[in-house]
Amino acid sequence: MAEITARMVKELRERTLAGFMDCKRALEESEGDMEQAVGILRERGQAAASKRAGREAREGLVGSYIHTGGRIGVLIEVNSESDFVARNEQFQKLVRDLAIQVAGMRADYVDADSIPADVLAAKRAELLADESVQKKPEAIREQIVEGQLKKWYSQVSLLDQPYRDTEQTVRDIITNAIATIGENIRVRRFTRYELGEEL
Repeated sequence: MAEITARMVKELRERTLAGFMDCKRALEESEGDMEQAVGILRERGQAAASKRAGREAREGLVGSYIHTGGRIGVLIEVNSESDFVARNEQFQKLVRDLAIQVAGMRADYVDADSIPADVLAAKRAELLADESVQKKPEAIREQIVEGQLKKWYSQVSLLDQPYRDTEQTVRDIITNAIATIGENIRVRRFTRYELGEEL
C-alpha cells in the first residue's frame, strides 16, 4: 500500500475542495493515485448531492462583492435548507466565491435551463446560419450547433462555467459543497453591475 503523505492530501484538497478526511480516505482507496482519488471524490459528491437535490432550499444568504476600484459589483442569492448552514463559514465563503466568479466571468444566467426560450432560439438560429456550419453536410449541422451551444453555455451560464483556474465547473464546486456541508445548496439569482454599461 502506498504511503499517503500530508502533501498529497493537501494537493487533493486544493484540487477538489473536499474535506481533509474525505481526501485521505480517497487516496487510501486509490492507493495514492491522485487522478483516481479525484474521481472517487467526484462520484461521492454527486451521489450525496443527488440525494439532497429534492430537498427544498429556502434559507441562505444574499452575498455581495465589489471589485477593487468599485467599477464592478455583484449581488447573489444562494439558498440552503437551514439558516444554521447560512451562518456556516464554509457556506459564506462559497457565496463570496460565487459572487467573485460572476464578477469576473460575466455570467448572464444561473444555468442553461434558465436561458429564455427566445434567446436560446435566436442563438441556435445564429449558429445554424453561420457560414462555416452551412458548408458542412446537412446531416451533421445540428450536431455541430449542439456542440457550439454547449460551448456558449460555458460562457453565459454560471453553473456551466469553469471555476477559476481549475478543471471543475461551478456546478462541481457546488456539488462538493453539498457533499461536505450536508444540505442542498442552490444559486437562485444574481445581478452584475458594471460602471458605465448600457449608457
